[in-house]
Amino acid sequence: MVNQQQTNNSAQLENLTEALAAARNMQQDWLNYGLNFVHIYVEDVEGDWLETWGDDEISNPLFDSIKDFLVSDDDVAIKIRNYMGDTSLFDLAVDLEECLRISRENDKISAVKDVLVSDINLDIDNLELLDLASYFVNKCFHKNSEPRIVEV
Repeated sequence: MVNQQQTNNSAQLENLTEALAAARNMQQDWLNYGLNFVHIYVEDVEGDWLETWGDDEISNPLFDSIKDFLVSDDDVAIKIRNYMGDTSLFDLAVDLEECLRISRENDKISAVKDVLVSDINLDIDNLELLDLASYFVNKCFHKNSEPRIVEV
């Protein structure tokens, strides 16, 4: 145990030494080249990166729907928020979005149930939790899925 702690301390010290050396090199380049030192450290300084900032972000309607649901006045969303522990709404939304990407419906509901059990402190029975997960999947996923053709 002590040997492992010394190894961790040595690795941390080595990482700190490398970071300090890199910072000193950057400071020396700043002193030598003035503001032009940026050209050494930043690729495409003269480009239009500032004007196109955010253009590469991809909209995710499913994730947006989950976030909107979690902050809504829906009874289930309020129940989820009331039982949340240290988990942030964003982290919960990320976990739930991964669940809704599962292809089989029953697996989606089961995965959402597992996330709710692990991420929030629900003091409810298994059947009620399953109903909560099912409601969530129907509310958030089917709202964003493609229209289905049902044969009669």
